[in-house]
Amino acid sequence: MEVSARNSFKGTIKEIHAGAVNSEVILEIAPGVEVTAIITKESVEHLQLQEGKQAIAVIKASDVIIATE
Repeated sequence: MEVSARNSFKGTIKEIHAGAVNSEVILEIAPGVEVTAIITKESVEHLQLQEGKQAIAVIKASDVIIATE
C-alpha cells in the first residue's frame, strides 16, 4: 500500500460498533493507545474488518491543532 498521507499507524482492531449507516472502528496502535474512526458500514463490510484483525489508520489533514490548559 502506498499513499500520499504522511501519517499512518498500524494496529489491531479492538472494537467495532456497528450502526445503521456508520460504524465506529477502534484501532489499538500501542498498548493503551487507540485511534477511533467513523466509517460507513459498507466500508467495514468491503474491507472485511473484524476485531483482532490488523489494519492501518491513515490520517490526512491539512491542519493539526495543539492546545494546553
